[in-house]
Amino acid sequence: MGFIADIEARTQSERAAILAHQFVTGVGDGTLPVEKFKHYVTQDYVYLIDYSRALALASAKAPMLDDMSWFAGLLDETLNVEMALHRDYCREFDISAEELEATVGAPSNVAYTNFLLETAYQGSFGELLASLLPCQWGYWEIADHLRRQGLPQNAPLYTKWIEMYTSDEFSALAHHIREMADRIGDESSPAELAAMCQAYQTSVRLEHRFWDMAFSLEGWKG
Repeated sequence: MGFIADIEARTQSERAAILAHQFVTGVGDGTLPVEKFKHYVTQDYVYLIDYSRALALASAKAPMLDDMSWFAGLLDETLNVEMALHRDYCREFDISAEELEATVGAPSNVAYTNFLLETAYQGSFGELLASLLPCQWGYWEIADHLRRQGLPQNAPLYTKWIEMYTSDEFSALAHHIREMADRIGDESSPAELAAMCQAYQTSVRLEHRFWDMAFSLEGWKG
């Protein structure tokens, strides 16, 4: 059994819980209150900043030139394309650039990005790759699941979100990192493979907490 087949079997319940989360299902049927989605997109912008730092470190740690180049390309795409599109998308919700830049990461967001950065600095390339996979692949998995159920015609901005993460471009990126993780897993020692599995499982749990954060409008108290 390869890394992907093994880790997805181990985390089936967590991944199913994400697909059934009230936030995700609310996007899918168009019933999610808009203030919850606005909280999500502003927090996601904060997340992308540290996610980009982790991508930079993945490029630096990659043992193969092709993988180094791929992560460098993903970093450029995230910083110079995705984040610009994110700002444009936020404007459709009347979220100004100033409001977006002033957003403070919620506790669950900080916990997630801190984990990614700690893994990026202290872990192996395989661990970092595994920790990034639940976000990159998970978004495609969520959006594909929702699209198969039918787009929410009464919520065009939610439809746009689903279409963005099922686009050919995003799908190619998601499938590539998944295949890379499988390849690195096949080349790893039992100890390294166990560390990759732990990193993946932690990120899946933090992904679930991210959706909890968005739905509950989580912020700092006091």
